[in-house]
Amino acid sequence: MEIRKLTGTIGAEIFGVNVAKPLPKDVLAQVRQCLLDNCVIFFREQELTMEEHIAFVRQFGEISSSPVYKTLDSHPQIMPVIKEPTDLNIIGDTWHTDETYQDTPPMGSVLYARQVPSVGGDTLWCNLYRAYDTLSDSMKQMLEGMRAVHTNEFLTGNTAARNATRSTKLLETASVSHVLHPVVRTHEETGRKLLFVNRPFTYAFEGMSREESLPLLNFLYEHSSKPENTCRFRWQKGSMAFWDNRCTMHYAINDYPGQRREMHRITVQGCKPR
Repeated sequence: MEIRKLTGTIGAEIFGVNVAKPLPKDVLAQVRQCLLDNCVIFFREQELTMEEHIAFVRQFGEISSSPVYKTLDSHPQIMPVIKEPTDLNIIGDTWHTDETYQDTPPMGSVLYARQVPSVGGDTLWCNLYRAYDTLSDSMKQMLEGMRAVHTNEFLTGNTAARNATRSTKLLETASVSHVLHPVVRTHEETGRKLLFVNRPFTYAFEGMSREESLPLLNFLYEHSSKPENTCRFRWQKGSMAFWDNRCTMHYAINDYPGQRREMHRITVQGCKPR
């Protein structure tokens, strides 16, 4: 097993591991520690059946189900993330953390590339530990103890329009959710503090209107996604990304018109943010 860092602040590639087979306990522990250390990890040249993809993820926790997106009928644990050549749009094309509108957002997400365009379709990740660490002491003090409302209305309020231009379909029966999460979250495994807000799902600070909240929220979004805080991954067929959803945001780039891209995503059940 070899670990190569992608940047000095986030991301690492792991070589010498076949994720299609059960990982020995020591290797599993090393992979999990690499995830905790680097926030997002990547594997190359993996050949996986859907059953093997599911089995790999189950080694890290219980699989959670998407409350708003359609999954595969044959394998409901898997959410297909597909762009057909005729599609105009994709999902995930803004900085976000997966499903923070849930009371218990996913601990992590595992995305596997089954078909990729000849060029384009990269994904960016940013480090929310570093986003918090590089705030001023006064800003940290102001944010401490604050909570924010997270909601899926960005999706459920635009189901028909989004489904019209995307092959990854929203459920028409998904219910609207509103939950409160801390603005400064403490990671339950590392004990480190991080910023826990994201543009599509964070609506407003608790006790404040959206208009009052947006100036500060917009600052935090821009601060979190500064280039120095990010890594960029160029997909190949058989590549896999596993990100810690508790301490990252990510952004899928829609820059491959007329080409097909098919990814399979599985999420790991998380806990209530503290």
